[in-house]
Amino acid sequence: MKDGIVRVGVASPQLKIANPKANLVAHFDVVKEAIAAGVKVLVFPELSLSAYTCSDLFYQPALLTACEEALGVYAEESRNWDMISCVGLPLRVMDKLYNCAAVICGGKILGIVPKTYIPGYHEFYETRHFAAAPTTTRYIEVAGQKVPFGTKLLFECKGVEALRMAVEICEDLWVSVPPSCSHTAAGATLVANLSASNELVDKAEYRSKLISMHSARTRCVYLYANSNQGESGTDAIYSGNSFICQNGKVLIEEKPFSGNTLTWSEVDLERMQTERRRIGTFEQNEQVGYEVIPFTLEVTETPIAYPPTPMPFVPSCEKARNERCDLILNIQGHGLAGRMERARCKTLVLGVSGGLDSTLALMVAVRAAELRGLDRSCILAVTMPGFGTTIRTKSNAQLLSEKLGVTLKTVDISRAVSVHFEDIGHDPENHNVVYENAQARERTQVLMDLANATNGMVVGTGDLSELALGWATYNGDHMSMYGVNGGIPKTLVRYLVAYEADLFAAKGEDEVAGILRDILATPVSPELLPPENGEISQCTEEIVGPYELHDYFLYHMVRCAESPKKILRLAVASFRGVYEEETIRKWLKVFIRRFFTQQFKRSCLPDGPKVGSVSLSPRTDWRMPSDADVSAWLEEIQ
Repeated sequence: MKDGIVRVGVASPQLKIANPKANLVAHFDVVKEAIAAGVKVLVFPELSLSAYTCSDLFYQPALLTACEEALGVYAEESRNWDMISCVGLPLRVMDKLYNCAAVICGGKILGIVPKTYIPGYHEFYETRHFAAAPTTTRYIEVAGQKVPFGTKLLFECKGVEALRMAVEICEDLWVSVPPSCSHTAAGATLVANLSASNELVDKAEYRSKLISMHSARTRCVYLYANSNQGESGTDAIYSGNSFICQNGKVLIEEKPFSGNTLTWSEVDLERMQTERRRIGTFEQNEQVGYEVIPFTLEVTETPIAYPPTPMPFVPSCEKARNERCDLILNIQGHGLAGRMERARCKTLVLGVSGGLDSTLALMVAVRAAELRGLDRSCILAVTMPGFGTTIRTKSNAQLLSEKLGVTLKTVDISRAVSVHFEDIGHDPENHNVVYENAQARERTQVLMDLANATNGMVVGTGDLSELALGWATYNGDHMSMYGVNGGIPKTLVRYLVAYEADLFAAKGEDEVAGILRDILATPVSPELLPPENGEISQCTEEIVGPYELHDYFLYHMVRCAESPKKILRLAVASFRGVYEEETIRKWLKVFIRRFFTQQFKRSCLPDGPKVGSVSLSPRTDWRMPSDADVSAWLEEIQ
C-alpha cells in the first residue's frame, strides 16, 4: 500500500449455476486464498453469486432472493478482511432487474454499480432479462443496508490517495466509449471489470489487446475477472481468461482453461498518477456528478513478488529485443542520413576507440551512408591513441574500420598533449583530471579540424547513460555536430552491437562479427590512464558504478518520476540476489549526486535522434536548472 504499490487479484471460482449458497462457499474459498496472498483488492466475475448463464431463471424470485441473502452473508463476513472486493449478482430495483457489481469492504456494501450497456446479440441475450443502468445515482435498501446505486461511484481509500477504484461490467468495456473513460477522467486509478466473456478462436488475443490498450488510453490499472468452465456449456464455453493490466502492459494473464481460481500481482497506482500529470492531454473532469465513497484498509508495505524488470530499456524476449534493435538502428541511421543531407556535408567524421559506443556510432554511420547511396569511404574513422590506449582496443578499432571499408586515419595525440602540458605547466606524472581531460579535448579538436578539412561533420559517440552521469569531458567528447547515441542507454548499447555482430555473421562476414564480439568482451573504459602490464587500468564501472544499476535509476527517476526511497525499494526487489541493499544505496547516491551536478553538460548537448521514452535533450525532454540543489534527494536516500 505504501508508495502506491498495492497487491490486487482477479478471481474465477468454480460456480454452480443458479446456486448462490454453493457459489458463496466458492467465493469464500477464493477470499481465503487471497488473504493468504496479501491481496487488498479482489474482483470476481460477472453475476458471480448466481452464475452468468442462468437465462430465464433470472425471472425467478427464489434465485434473486437467494442472491441478495448471499450478498448479505458475504458483506457480514467481510468485517474480518483487510480487503475491498467486488462480487456480481442480479438485483431487483423497483420494477426492473439489473446486472450489478456490489463493492464491499469492512462489513459494508459501499455501493452497487449496475451494467451500463446491455448486449442483445448472439449468446449474450441480456436485454431479455436486464435493464440498462439509470443515468442518476439513488440510494436503495440491500441486505439491510442503505447503499448508493449508480454508475458514477468512486471508491477512495483513506490514507492511500492513489487508490481510487471504479467499476464497470463486461460489455461496458467493449463499446466505443466505455464508462471507465469517464471514471478515470474523474480520478479513478483502478478499474474493476466483472466479466463473463466466452471463449472463441482468437478471442483471447483480441481481449488482451483490448484491455491493455484501454488501460494505456485511460492511464489506469485494469482488473478483468472472467468466468470459467463452471458456466453453462449449452452453446458457449467460458475459460477464465483474466487479466491485470497497467498503463498498456499486461502484468499477468490467466490463460484460457488454466483452472486457477485466483490470479494476483502488485500494481503501482502512484505511477498512474505520475503518468497523468506528465501527459498534459489527460482529461480530468473534477468528479462532476460522481459520488466519492471512502473506505479504509491498513496501510502496510506490500511485499514485491513481481518486481520491475532490472533492465527497463532491454526487452527480455529475444524476438522483441531483435525487433527493437533493428528499429533503433534504423532511427539512428535515418536521423544521421537526414542531417548529412540537409547539412550538405560530404564526410562523416568520428573517433573510433575499439569501445562499445564508438563501435555503435560507426555501425550507424555505415547505415547512414548506405541510405544515402554513398560509398563507405565517405566515413572517416579516426583512431587517436594516447597515454591509456591498449593494443587490444587500438587493434579492434583499426581492424573493424578496414573490414568495413571506411576511410581510416590514425592520429597519435601523445606528442600534442605533451606539448600542451608544457604550455600550461602540468606535470605529466600527475594523472589527475587535467591529465585525462586534456586528451579528450585534444581528440575532439582533431575531429573538428578534420571535419572542416573534409567538408564533413563530427558524429558524437557518447550514450544516454554517460549523459545522465556527466561521464564526459566538457567540450571534449561531450561535443559533436550530431550525437547518434545520445538516446541509447549503455545496457542497450551492448545489445545493439551484439545484434550487428549477429547480422554480419548471418551474411558470412565472420571476421567482422568476431571483432564486434571481442569489443563486447572488452571492459568499458575511457582509456585515459596508462595501462598496467598492457591491460586497461581504468574501468568505468569500478569508478561510477554498474551501468545496469544506473540505467535502472535513470528510468525510474526520469521516466517514472519516482522518489529516491521508492527507487531504492524497487531496485532491492529487482536486483535481489545480485546486489545487496547497501550496494544499491551507495550507487544510487552516486547517481543522484552526479545527475544533479552534471546538468550543465546536458544543457548544451548537440542534436541527436530520440529513440525511446527517456531522453535528456534540453530542447524537447528534460529541462532542469544547472543550479538545482540535490540535498532533498540525498537526505531521503539516507
